[in-house]
Amino acid sequence: MTDLDLLATFLEIYRSGSITAAATRRGITQPAVSGQLARLEKSLGEPLFVRGSRGVTATPRADELARRVGPHVDQLRTALDPAPALDGTVRIGGAAEFMTARGLPALAPLTQRGIRFEITLGLANDLLTALRSGQLDIVLSAVRPGAGLTVTPLTDEEFLLVGPPLLARTVDQALLAEDPARALEHLPLVAYSDELPIIRRYWRSEFGKRPKNPTAVVVPDLRALLAAVIAGAGVSALPRYLVESALTAGAVELLHRPEVPPLNTLYLATRTSTTHVVVNAVVAHLKSRDWGVL
Repeated sequence: MTDLDLLATFLEIYRSGSITAAATRRGITQPAVSGQLARLEKSLGEPLFVRGSRGVTATPRADELARRVGPHVDQLRTALDPAPALDGTVRIGGAAEFMTARGLPALAPLTQRGIRFEITLGLANDLLTALRSGQLDIVLSAVRPGAGLTVTPLTDEEFLLVGPPLLARTVDQALLAEDPARALEHLPLVAYSDELPIIRRYWRSEFGKRPKNPTAVVVPDLRALLAAVIAGAGVSALPRYLVESALTAGAVELLHRPEVPPLNTLYLATRTSTTHVVVNAVVAHLKSRDWGVL
């Protein structure tokens, strides 16, 4: 990682007043942004921000640094990009939640090179069918694509079991350590569908059984699931990138801490016959990013 990367991350934090917002704008994880900031502060020998419940506040040293380096970093990031201009449209499919939080911020810099994007949001199997039929050029899929496509593992989603603080207080901690499924089975679930796809996978992975919990809410949108959890409707298993801000704010709490966090791989899929220069440029851009664990 170059010093330019550290300064670019610093400027995003400074301008947005939030580590979470900076992560979204940079297209990387919040822990990665925090790590970059820590490296820069260590190099300078003093803190640049004061952390608070509503974000970060710049120190006088940060104000000075932003004034000195801001215009130059902006110019250098453009000048040092050797990539030629491109002209064309790329059709990309992905889950609405991932594309909103991570996918679109990662793709945004390519628009400055002349690429136009048409984004289709939907379920993985439907998007992969559209890819095979030629309606899409690239799919970012949480389901491993089958034969006939070129597939690259892109990153891993880490799933957390979270609930509102009031419900978290009802969990018997002694029983949780001994028999977690039983300790949690009184909690109502907020689920993506009646089949409980994400929750069922979490229960089987961590507890070796299906959940016996009642279902309170079913809604096919992970962002809506988080909103329902925050409002107190129940508990759910959700990707870290989606719940991290709510955890930091105390709006939700972890209900279970597995020794090895359950992960789900996100894949980048294209048609094997793809030779389009612009599509290949987008694929290369996505593969080169440091996504970390989401």
